[in-house]
Amino acid sequence: MTTPGTGETRVPTHCGYCGVQCGLYLRVDRRGTVFGIEPRDHDINRKRLCSKGIDAHQQLGHPDRLTTPLIRRTRSEPFRRATWEEALDHTASELRRIHTAHGPDAVGVLGGGSLTCEKAYLLGKFARVALRTRHVDGNGRLGSAATSMAADLAFGIDRAANPFADMLESDCLLLAGSNTGECFPVVMQYVWGARDRGATLIVVDPRETAVARTADIHVALRPGTDAAFFNSVLHVAVRDGLTDRAFLAAHTTGWEEVRKTAAAYPPERAAVICGISVAQVEQVGRVFGRARNAMAWHARGLQHQTHGVGNCLSLINLCVATGNIGRPGAGYGTLAGQANASGGREQGLHADTLPGGRSVTDPEHRAQIARLWGVDPSQLPSAGASMADMARLMRRGEIRGLIGVATNPLASLPHRASAKDAFDALDFHVQCDVFLSETAADAHVVLPVASWAEDEGVMANAEARVVKHNKAQNPPPGVRTDIWVLCQLALRLGSGHAFAFAGAREVFDELRAASAGTPYDCSGITYERLAETGGIAWPCPSTDHPGTPRLFEDGRSHHPDGTFHLQPVEWHEPPEPSDEQYPLSLTTGRTGAHYLTGNHTRRFPGLTEQSPHPWAELHPSHGYRTGDPVRVVTRRGTVVLPAVVTEAIRPDTVFVPNHWPFPAAANALTTGAWDPQSHVPAYKLCACRIERGESADEVPGPLPPPDAVRPANPLVGPGNSTTDERG
Repeated sequence: MTTPGTGETRVPTHCGYCGVQCGLYLRVDRRGTVFGIEPRDHDINRKRLCSKGIDAHQQLGHPDRLTTPLIRRTRSEPFRRATWEEALDHTASELRRIHTAHGPDAVGVLGGGSLTCEKAYLLGKFARVALRTRHVDGNGRLGSAATSMAADLAFGIDRAANPFADMLESDCLLLAGSNTGECFPVVMQYVWGARDRGATLIVVDPRETAVARTADIHVALRPGTDAAFFNSVLHVAVRDGLTDRAFLAAHTTGWEEVRKTAAAYPPERAAVICGISVAQVEQVGRVFGRARNAMAWHARGLQHQTHGVGNCLSLINLCVATGNIGRPGAGYGTLAGQANASGGREQGLHADTLPGGRSVTDPEHRAQIARLWGVDPSQLPSAGASMADMARLMRRGEIRGLIGVATNPLASLPHRASAKDAFDALDFHVQCDVFLSETAADAHVVLPVASWAEDEGVMANAEARVVKHNKAQNPPPGVRTDIWVLCQLALRLGSGHAFAFAGAREVFDELRAASAGTPYDCSGITYERLAETGGIAWPCPSTDHPGTPRLFEDGRSHHPDGTFHLQPVEWHEPPEPSDEQYPLSLTTGRTGAHYLTGNHTRRFPGLTEQSPHPWAELHPSHGYRTGDPVRVVTRRGTVVLPAVVTEAIRPDTVFVPNHWPFPAAANALTTGAWDPQSHVPAYKLCACRIERGESADEVPGPLPPPDAVRPANPLVGPGNSTTDERG
């Protein structure tokens, strides 16, 4: 829409950051250049934006933008500028060399959780058809794979059961492992709305975050004890007759095993394991169980553990056993941290899935996708390694080449020293990104690609609402879209016939066909319908279907038998418990100002001013003052950070935010352990100790292009920084 008399155009779109996907307008001047942002009165956000959304447009014209391909033969050489023809030819040549010498599985592909559905779909297809490698994964694996697997086991479908707005109908709202007020501030409108209507708010988190501070009940449990706590809450519900016996009998399988497991977790046992009071366990069980409509949402706090799938299942068990599923105000969901973590993983960007959430190992599923792609089913690779496991294969020399798109694993993978060894072992590495991330700076070829407002496509937000991102301006001269890059590489690798896409719309049409008939059916969603409606929740199997904002209203799951498959969950000690040498628990997380590894947001002065550097949050009982340099030590490394001393954290716990690079990186400390079911890394828990340091580690500023001259910025320097991976 154009503003009369000004020449200004407002392009409706959505924020490129987290899984809330707030609606906004990009303000475009007469020259076709984006110069500002305005919130939309969209159903999701109702004219609200967080600080990241307000500043998101700053990446578009930023002086650090990559605008030409960069190339070098070895990492000991500096980058030099290259033409697109040279960079693509060299990339294809190196990939063919590795393929010939070591086989197709010697090449890995990694994609980001902020890629549109079209790009995620195309990247998965590129890996399996053009490269014929089984090793492809998305960095949604680093956050959401645990809840994905838990939901699929219990529900037969991987998505939130309810839209955000259903919170307004709840009588009891439980938030677990989610710093909602800081990391998802726009979602707080639904939390406050529920409370205004009389809902009881329960927050389960080791830290007294902003939302926990306002809760009716704050359960500050010991990190890593979530499954024991929710088993005990279910124990109370069973004991006090608060389960929905009729619903359990008619609509579930596995209940008897779950009930027996919960019986072994009386509140007295949970209180010891979790470091909380018996009375609090009893209180949560009664409040949640007695509510007419109760709802639970969680985030990475439950997932980033070696028992992440079990933690999520224990919360699902509580919701289903009390009959809180399939109604307004009654259900279960995950607050996704990445823009399209849901849409990306359902369209074939994970190691074990094909488009439509199909299984790589299912012969019928393989045949369906092979027909669409025009290949023999035998040519489709088998399931590959997860993102974290790919790093292990890189260290061992089994993966020798890597393509990364919109992801920054050298900063985001746990156990940073181990990740660095993995990338250093690669023979060839090409990275596509908007800015020079830590990972791109380590590559042999860097390809500059368009940002979120310079292309179009769809994303599926945390409530499974598919929304349309619209192009507002052209990319800078010399910059190409991810789709163009993949199609050009496929052409050079001999698969151009399968990648004859002019742009996102053509890819979306094929994606719709690929999803048809699955629980993730998008075949009824079109760009035109999204423009009219503002978003449609999948599944949506036909163009006259309204979408499915709420699941299970008929009491049936998406399993073939229609029942909810409850899973018994045992709590297990963490693999690295505290001991005399490392007596504290380290947990990591996000801040309100930054996103993922900060490759974007730490370039924006307004956001950097809010959070210029990381810190070590700890209890006053340790004898430190705020600002004191504190050395945080684990079995993997040491980081010295300024202390933030507060009673809002358990005395046995230390918190470090994770948006900054080495040497001040939280991932210099984190363990390489992961959940054996989902392969989600255990970012939330490892043993640590603290010591007095001399001075805080320097925080490097974000990386400019190799031959660029960075403009003076007083916010960049030792101890400060101004950067976010797109995925």
